[in-house]
Amino acid sequence: MTTPPPVASLVDVDKSFGNTKIIDSLSLDVVPGQIYGMIGPSGCGKTTTVRLLLGILAPDEGRVQVLGTEPRNFSSRHREQIGYTPQGFYLYPTLTVRENANFVAALYGVGLFKRRKRVREVLEFLELWDARKRLARDISGGMQRRLELACALMHNPSLLIVDEPTAGLDPVLREKIWSHLRALCDRGATVIVTTQYIDEAVYCDTVAVLNKGALAALGTPDELRQQALGGEALEIDTPVTREEMTVLWALPEVHSVDQTGPHTVRVMVDSAATAMPIVSRALEERGIQVEALRPHVPTFDEVFMKIVGAEREA
Repeated sequence: MTTPPPVASLVDVDKSFGNTKIIDSLSLDVVPGQIYGMIGPSGCGKTTTVRLLLGILAPDEGRVQVLGTEPRNFSSRHREQIGYTPQGFYLYPTLTVRENANFVAALYGVGLFKRRKRVREVLEFLELWDARKRLARDISGGMQRRLELACALMHNPSLLIVDEPTAGLDPVLREKIWSHLRALCDRGATVIVTTQYIDEAVYCDTVAVLNKGALAALGTPDELRQQALGGEALEIDTPVTREEMTVLWALPEVHSVDQTGPHTVRVMVDSAATAMPIVSRALEERGIQVEALRPHVPTFDEVFMKIVGAEREA
């Protein structure tokens, strides 16, 4: 099978404002049909990257292509394939939910008969149909974010770019937004999303970790965990002494051993599934009681700090 061309790509892109470099030699390829996450703290260059992809900004150096075209040269045909949700609420607060959706659908040229059906379809998909008669200013922040998504989807784009969709939302609403983004991806769309919530990397198919405008790491969530930690981790609940820990160091499958609590030890291995029975047997043969042995899945806050910390030490 041939690999499909990327929906969007950046090659060695630089972007500065005045003397401040915001994007530094950034290269990315977005594969069709996935959720591609750009993760990083505020100020790391996520929004600037989005604006480069949309043609709002031009790179100082390097090349940007979206849907096979340089964004500054987009035709109306290219723009019809893209949906965009910026940060902050940008719709009309004194229009109802349905009026906002209907207005945006009309802007995209959706015909009157088709528009009525499409507005209802999208509002139902984003669980907003029951709120269709309420003014946009009177709905919750989470509903406003979903309304923005609804308006970005009115023309059924193949590429959706969403900048900080969950900023300021509680965990329940954040989960709901990601559920809708996954459903869109399952329907065949490609979704590029930025977030400052590092733990949201788990919702993405591919994750680009940005730090100070540069690419700090790239891969699937599992690949990033392995990259950050140098393998997979096992956590052992056992009253093992430091002297008895030498039995773990002696195992060729074990790369490192750390005491993380009074009766908890964490070991790094290549494969948790392969190493678990070996580690368990080695401890039992030494008469060391194992109360629990389980894979340890680090949070993405841990992963991010490992990646960024390694960059700073390099």
